[in-house]
Amino acid sequence: MQLTKYEEDMYNGEYGEGKAECMEILVSLGKIYNAEKMVPITSAQVSGVSYKTIGDAGLDFVVDLGKKADVELETMLNPAGVDIENWKELGFSEEFTKKQIDIIKGYESIGVMSTCTCTPYLIGNTPLLHEHVAWSESSAVCYVNSVIGAKSNREGGPSALLAAIVGRTPYYGNHITDNRKADMIFDVDYDFTTEAEIGALGYYVGQIVNDKNPYFRLNSNPGRNNLKTLGAALASSGAVSIYHVENVTPEAEFAKNHETFNETEVINIDSEIIKESLDGLSTTDKIPDLVCLGCPHASISEIQTVATLVKGKKLKKDLWICTSQAIKAISKQCGYLDIIEAAGGKIVSDTCMVVAPVEELDYEVIGVNSAKAANYVPNMCKLDVVYDTVENLIKLIS
Repeated sequence: MQLTKYEEDMYNGEYGEGKAECMEILVSLGKIYNAEKMVPITSAQVSGVSYKTIGDAGLDFVVDLGKKADVELETMLNPAGVDIENWKELGFSEEFTKKQIDIIKGYESIGVMSTCTCTPYLIGNTPLLHEHVAWSESSAVCYVNSVIGAKSNREGGPSALLAAIVGRTPYYGNHITDNRKADMIFDVDYDFTTEAEIGALGYYVGQIVNDKNPYFRLNSNPGRNNLKTLGAALASSGAVSIYHVENVTPEAEFAKNHETFNETEVINIDSEIIKESLDGLSTTDKIPDLVCLGCPHASISEIQTVATLVKGKKLKKDLWICTSQAIKAISKQCGYLDIIEAAGGKIVSDTCMVVAPVEELDYEVIGVNSAKAANYVPNMCKLDVVYDTVENLIKLIS
């Protein structure tokens, strides 16, 4: 691999032992993928934050690395395992929360921002078109590549953190423009009206394409929130890190004009396929004990929608809307937090139903409007899910 003089000096320890160790690992990773060089990045997003997923070994890794090096650019964390401010009210244990706080403090000691979200692009970490970044949460990677048009591989949590420390990542995969072409084309004859339907599309297509790059021809522009939902579903049922929507996403024209486009396989999707996918995402028809929205983390407009739906109501079951601390603060300023809390709901910050230990609480069925959550919760939390629109889920618990 060809390194610049600055990179060679870092590799050789001129900038400290910690950076040298990080460079050594990243160079080895690059060689595995035949990367010809390293490329500078402008931001990072690090997964592997919840104590539920990384345990004591992950905590030790972060604390040890914090003694050797600091990040040198904008770096945010993925959702943690609990809402640090309201963990007791939500029912999480003190033992788990203490471990979770230690992990976040460990990241803070390296200079990582302590905000924990899978939608960093909603709170200021928004790269420019074609910028190189090192992001690791699957839905965030899909969004940053597809909707923003920046360039990131689907990093592991450790590799994204190492990249943030040295400001470099190996040049392979999605960082190479030609690798961002379309691999399969989906002609979708369906007029989407809900986020659950667009999630069902993503869930179905993800299983077909695995890690290929799908190109969608849709009847209309799905909008930003639905693009977020689509990417999350694609990335959870498959391993998609970039997709294109004709006349919508920034690199769709590049994909359409690529020399291989006219030879790409075309698959037709109709209403019957969408309905089958919708039906297959629920594991039970019971009334949810908890409706949990915000996977990926809810935008302010999604929270506004929930506030409109619950205004003046008294919910009979629990409602969580997961988002970042920053979006929760905006929700409070706009009055949405007061409306939701008056109805009996909660805006839960910096965690989500997938990485939180909800299985330790008294819930058996969770209602979700996220295909990603519907895919992960039964396995990661051992709970049943009801998959539906936000409107229908609110009706079920009202």
